[in-house]
Amino acid sequence: MKIVLATHNRDKCREMASILSDFPIDILTLDDFPEIGEIIEDGSSLEENALIKARTVFKETKLPSWADDTGLGVDALNGEPGIYSARYAGKSCSYSDNVTKLMKNMLSVPEKDRTARFKTAIAFVGENMELVSGGTVEGLIATEPKGVGGFGYDPVFYVPEKGKTYSEMSMKEKNQLSHRGKAIQNMIILLQSRLPHIFHQMEDLA
Repeated sequence: MKIVLATHNRDKCREMASILSDFPIDILTLDDFPEIGEIIEDGSSLEENALIKARTVFKETKLPSWADDTGLGVDALNGEPGIYSARYAGKSCSYSDNVTKLMKNMLSVPEKDRTARFKTAIAFVGENMELVSGGTVEGLIATEPKGVGGFGYDPVFYVPEKGKTYSEMSMKEKNQLSHRGKAIQNMIILLQSRLPHIFHQMEDLA
């Protein structure tokens, strides 16, 4: 079975492919379909944006399409950057640009008030099928970046129960507890009842 991941982000693809590697799936990405231009994510929620991407890619490719949208919500910043997390520092900004802006905006916030959460919404669109799942992880915004792994805001997203940032975790460790890992596992549960020959029961999806 072929599935198109509706993204050009190689870091996201690597994480998702790692979790989906136990299933008989050929994973394609938007890099395999250069004719699909920029997809405007103008939804008002993570779920809407994920569906916009998955629907667009399914329409263009006629292949089952899988899209995610992720947001970091920081309580001290009234939920920012939220659905604008990927472009917090402006269009075409880098991971570093986003982290730098976040750190600047958090300079005067004490540790006890640095609560935040990562949320991911995943949409799967196939023939006569639309599914949406989600995953959330609570954490804190660190006072300085730590770790060398991961991507995006991972160096400053601290998970108290693990005593480390996402960037200080291995990919397997992160996938087992992360917002995206939870959303993927929840999507697989939905797909197991609809496509059991593909998404068979697994003891450990991560």
